Amino acid sequence: MKALLYFTKQLFSFSRYVLILNLIGMVFVSLLEGIGILLLIPMLSISGILQVDTADIPFLHYLFFLESISPIAGLSVILGTYILLVAGQALFQRRIARKNMMIQVDFINHLRMETYKGLLQANWGFFMKKRKSDLVNSLTTELGRVSGGTNMFLQLITSAVFTIIQIGVAFWLSPSMTLFVLAAGIILAFFSRSFIMKSRKIGDQTTEIAKNYLAGITDHFNGIKDIKSNSLEEPRHEWLREWCDTIKKEQEAKLIVRTNSQLVYKVTSAILIAVFLFVSVSLFKSQSQQLLIIILIFSRLWPRFTGIQSNLEQIASTIPAFHSIIQLQYECNLAHELSLQGSNTERKPLRFNHRIDCKNVSFKYENTYSLKDINISIPSNQMTAIVGPSGAGKSTLIDILMGLNRPEKGEVLIDGIPLTAKNLLSLRKSISYVPQDPFLFNASIRENLMMIEPTASDQDIWESLEFSSAAEFVKNLPEGLDTLIGDRGIRISGGERQRIVLARAILRKPSILVLDEATSALDSENESKIQKAIEQLKGKMTIIVIAHRLSTIRKADQVIVLDKGRVVQSGPFTQLAKEKKSMFRNLLEKQTGTSL
Repeated sequence: MKALLYFTKQLFSFSRYVLILNLIGMVFVSLLEGIGILLLIPMLSISGILQVDTADIPFLHYLFFLESISPIAGLSVILGTYILLVAGQALFQRRIARKNMMIQVDFINHLRMETYKGLLQANWGFFMKKRKSDLVNSLTTELGRVSGGTNMFLQLITSAVFTIIQIGVAFWLSPSMTLFVLAAGIILAFFSRSFIMKSRKIGDQTTEIAKNYLAGITDHFNGIKDIKSNSLEEPRHEWLREWCDTIKKEQEAKLIVRTNSQLVYKVTSAILIAVFLFVSVSLFKSQSQQLLIIILIFSRLWPRFTGIQSNLEQIASTIPAFHSIIQLQYECNLAHELSLQGSNTERKPLRFNHRIDCKNVSFKYENTYSLKDINISIPSNQMTAIVGPSGAGKSTLIDILMGLNRPEKGEVLIDGIPLTAKNLLSLRKSISYVPQDPFLFNASIRENLMMIEPTASDQDIWESLEFSSAAEFVKNLPEGLDTLIGDRGIRISGGERQRIVLARAILRKPSILVLDEATSALDSENESKIQKAIEQLKGKMTIIVIAHRLSTIRKADQVIVLDKGRVVQSGPFTQLAKEKKSMFRNLLEKQTGTSL
């Protein structure tokens, strides 16, 4: 109930005035329907078709003038009035349905935009702790379930408004019988709570099942080459078979709850109608005209009771999805890093003239330090290489230098100014990052390049491709710059992808270029091409390289050697290579068989 109230509050705060107007419209429609029902039997009585005493029915004395005209004329007036009431109700109902649909769509889009905005503003540490497939599931499957729940909620409001109006009409006609039926409905709702609780529990299971499915399918396609190469088709097929069994059981449980609740409602309805008629006739001594009208009203009213109960069950099953979205937004707010504002697009890249310093920087994941007491300086417009064995903390140090992670202790200084949230975005705008595993969007080469620099001209694009030794192979592609390169650039080779990513990085004209083992997976020819391109940049920008192949950093101005999260050596390549029994010399000898 707490989650439902929170959902109601969120929906109302988003669509306040539209929802209020819709509620007013629902009241009006319900009144029209109530009046239409109220008039049915008296209209037939006045027309002479059915002889019923209508003297005690409120407001019907205004129609007594119809007795002075012919039955056919009176019937025509009455039926015409009835048609107008129904037509007016239908028109308003259509309008309300459209508004409800727009409320639903706008509210879900609002949730989608707020959730995605929160993800964009969250820091890098947040994503390191999250499974990507869970985030995708939240923005797709869970939002879809919330959309369905929103639709059910708006139907619930409609049913509730109609029910309240009809109860008012019934209470006006016969308070004692109306109270009896209300008491029966309350008793039914009390004993039906278990169905709502079971629906909520099944909703929790649905969320977990959806997460596991998307996670497994994502892993499948991410690792399809490994699956095919290692003959893992059968185990993956068995995994999906087990998941199908799980979803079957979940759907069976959902069906059992729904059918059991419907069985209870139908049997209870039959019993209550029988008791209601018996009590009306034997105890309340109802007159025929009152009894007929009450029966007519409650024949339409009782399905609303069961409809409300059904809506509550369906809403309960979708509440876990809404809760997961709100929880994700909350976690994003806790990991909030920067704000998406119009002024951010106008913020200028940060230019530094001297150096970037790390002073006493320490960082830990969970309870383990991956960096400890790091004190280094990275000179402007020079090439600095960071090397060390696997797990030494190289990538973590790069993440801190780019502001993706904040130091647990110590600080990063840019020309003596601490790196904070105020200048973080400016720093990011001055950096181009080339990862070991190059990422390209499923779009054309031109679109991939212009994502980082939307105002770039064709000349700028070709200059960057020429610089990264990619222009020749792009010209030979069937559609040149407009060639679609597939998911993650799968239609071109690894070396070609890497050169396009480097061209994209250069197109931005950054002051800092970060290369995270950007050539480690390339063949010698492609590595040589990229290495020549990088060497042309020396003196024009600050280059920071994480290097696996030490032969690629011979021309670095500074080499920083990390081991177990600490700086163990730093200096020029040649100097470090000559230091006997050192970490750097040991690494170099293992790769090349020589120290020089």
